[in-house]
Amino acid sequence: MANNQVFPTKGNLIALKKSSSLAELGYELMDRKRNILIREIMIHLDEIKSLRDQISVTFNKAYIALQEANTTLGIISDLAEMVPVDDGISITYRSVMGVEIPMVSHEKPQMKLTYGMERANTKFDYAYRMFQEVKELSVKLADIENSVYRLANAIRKSQKRANALKNIVIPEFQQNIKFITEALEEKEREEFTRQKVIKSKKDRKI
Repeated sequence: MANNQVFPTKGNLIALKKSSSLAELGYELMDRKRNILIREIMIHLDEIKSLRDQISVTFNKAYIALQEANTTLGIISDLAEMVPVDDGISITYRSVMGVEIPMVSHEKPQMKLTYGMERANTKFDYAYRMFQEVKELSVKLADIENSVYRLANAIRKSQKRANALKNIVIPEFQQNIKFITEALEEKEREEFTRQKVIKSKKDRKI
């Protein structure tokens, strides 16, 4: 239904047509942005599944090795405490269609045996290596999953805005344009009829 508060003037018609064109352009851009972000997500989905499978397998190997190390060495919590804290993880950002995507990176430290060799054995060494591998895989997974989460949020927002433009804003502009166009055409017909009547009266007087 046309907005009756919109006065049927040529100036308002021109302004509404311009606003409608901008809204249609905005819809096209939002729809294009949504499609680009969806493609960006699709690139990562297979990689996420692959990483999760790798982490599951590696975790299983690591825990089995840890259990075997505990069995052969006794409780090894004191050995585990000798492993240094890893603070090599950092976060930077990149932009995809205006969406800030976090990039999680890890500066892989050189593996050093910081625990006493006399207390450890190959089972413990293997468990240590497996948990290091799990950490590397987890950093990669965190990087990709954070990207997908941000992209999915952006897609939802883009879809919401695109739907609002398509289903509310643009139809309202079109209805108001139709209302003003018809009102102006009716006014022109009335003016034409009035001029015709005036001319007819003048012709009769002559």
